Amino acid sequence: MHHLDDQTRTELEAAAFRRLLRHLDDNKDVQNIDLMILADFCRNCLSKWLVSAAEARGTELDYETAREYVYGMPYSEWKAHYQAPASDEQLAALEARQARKAEANGSKENS
Repeated sequence: MHHLDDQTRTELEAAAFRRLLRHLDDNKDVQNIDLMILADFCRNCLSKWLVSAAEARGTELDYETAREYVYGMPYSEWKAHYQAPASDEQLAALEARQARKAEANGSKENS
């Protein structure tokens, strides 16, 4: 994508991000904990990244507004309708993922 001008690249990235949000919306059965276990990010992370990007540009965007954008509805509503309780297996898998990540970060710091 290096051959693209900045405007075109930004537009393509924005379109891909919007498509990701539609994909997540179409697959509400995919739980945030599953995303965290597999990819180390979730819908809440996307919301935080939007807030961080806004801050970097000197634009104000609060977390709840970003979260409503990512979830397509207020988070409390999404949580009530779509969030299932985490199973013991999911919690164990997330803990193992976080431990591997901490270990890898420790290895990088010691290098």
